[in-house]
Amino acid sequence: MRVLVIEDDPNLNRQLGSALDSAGYVVESAVDGEQGHFLGETSDFDAVVLDLGLPGMNGIDVLRKWRSAGRTMPVLILTARDLWSDKVAGIDAGADDYLAKPFHMAELLARIRALIRRSTGRADPVLVSGAVKFDTRSGTVTRDGVPVILTTFEQRLLQFLMHRTGQIVPRSEIIEHIYAQDFDRDSNTVEVFVRRLRLKLGAEAIETVRGQGYRMPQADTTGREEAPEGSSGRGAVGTD
Repeated sequence: MRVLVIEDDPNLNRQLGSALDSAGYVVESAVDGEQGHFLGETSDFDAVVLDLGLPGMNGIDVLRKWRSAGRTMPVLILTARDLWSDKVAGIDAGADDYLAKPFHMAELLARIRALIRRSTGRADPVLVSGAVKFDTRSGTVTRDGVPVILTTFEQRLLQFLMHRTGQIVPRSEIIEHIYAQDFDRDSNTVEVFVRRLRLKLGAEAIETVRGQGYRMPQADTTGREEAPEGSSGRGAVGTD
């Protein structure tokens, strides 16, 4: 899953990138509005973290331009402390959620997970496809209740496919969403990781649709709601 971070504070930008990377996301970063707008306009992302107080082009203008151009990726805006007017302006411009600074990184990660789930029509934080379950909160994967150990790229591929269970996912779309821009995108690594996942999850876990892409069986729906998360044990981040 691919996330764009647009934040002009270099320390906070690094913290966000590190936390998202550790959570298994592919992260692209920008430090001003114009750069961020360009990335969001020309590349596909599963979610965006957008600060409103950006140099060059403020976050509200960036968001309005994306929405006017038909860009529909979910956007979480970061707002200054107690500025309710920023929250209203951001939501009216097309934001899907907001988080006021300072914030706890665990809350931001939970909100990103929720945005991605909603954008793909999933309500439950545990993705299910046949005998395979993927808990998006912890990153744990099981097959018939037995834990399965996956590498980072295997986990990224599985999560992306499971968010789209029942759908044919083209190889080009997989490449766009699970690899960083500087990765060798002409390689056959998608096929390699699909084979590895089949060895670990069963040959029936991922179907090849000839000439179109890959598909996982339709997930079962349980209707469970995500439980509130506890504190990460760290202090709030994003202080002014």
